[in-house]
Amino acid sequence: MITVLVRVAHGPEALAATLSALVPAVAAGLVGDAVILAARHDETVATVADAVGADLVVTGNLSWADGARVARREWLLCLEDGDIPQEGWIRVLDRFVTLSTPERGLARFHRQGAGPAGFVRRVFARSSIMAGDLVHRRVLLNEVKARTPVRLSARIERDPVFG
Repeated sequence: MITVLVRVAHGPEALAATLSALVPAVAAGLVGDAVILAARHDETVATVADAVGADLVVTGNLSWADGARVARREWLLCLEDGDIPQEGWIRVLDRFVTLSTPERGLARFHRQGAGPAGFVRRVFARSSIMAGDLVHRRVLLNEVKARTPVRLSARIERDPVFG
């Protein structure tokens, strides 16, 4: 099982879109819990987090590490609100988590529509953690250095309403 970390930047509607896309993974036994990262307290975001049983962490810098500290699982899927994993992602992540070691530490979804700016960001941010990464908790807490990310065959897209 994995924990999903979701950064909230676009509000409760984008958060709800992402969380609803995770329901099949919960039913399949892949996702065990979620941690919502918000820059400031928002009552509606808190209500959404409570409704799905997620932990809410209010942190000004939206640090993935802040989410890792309260996560219940070793493998963490980092998402931004409005991210929607595409068909087949559950099988791909389940296989990676089952066969990987903490030393492997980092896998990256293929992100559709990122354009030239997204390509440049991926090239220059090889080992930094970003939305769409599956990362071991020990990497986020700087206990293990991440290797070059494994490129997953799974895709992630943004809900067009939230950019």
